[in-house]
Amino acid sequence: MDIWMQLENAERGERRPLATVLEAIPWNADGLITAIAQQHDSGEVLMLAWMNRQALRETLDTGRVCYWSRSRQALWRKGESSGHRQRLIEARLDCDGDAVLLRVDQQGPACHTGRPNCFYNAIRDDTVEVITAPPSP
Repeated sequence: MDIWMQLENAERGERRPLATVLEAIPWNADGLITAIAQQHDSGEVLMLAWMNRQALRETLDTGRVCYWSRSRQALWRKGESSGHRQRLIEARLDCDGDAVLLRVDQQGPACHTGRPNCFYNAIRDDTVEVITAPPSP
């Protein structure tokens, strides 16, 4: 039985070695996993990004969130240039291991536009409405 089936059938409180679980992650063809950042105390979904093995391992080891930038093809330590860092509170894998939820303490806005989160385009009827104002100049 694979690790994901074991976890699916596990009772509350059961544990598996982290190394075994990380080895079993079904990384996509580019060696990436979807990462969703959520503010730990409010539950607000802040952003979606990607992680490779190194980014996930660094995040778990340091407590400071690191992603993989597909456009730059390089590690992206959140807040490295803006100062808007994410401190990891807890990491969770979904049921089949192909997405990670990062419960974080976001310092400053999460979005590169300066908005609090990246999900400010609401689909409403036949339109897309911007529901969060950009920061004042």
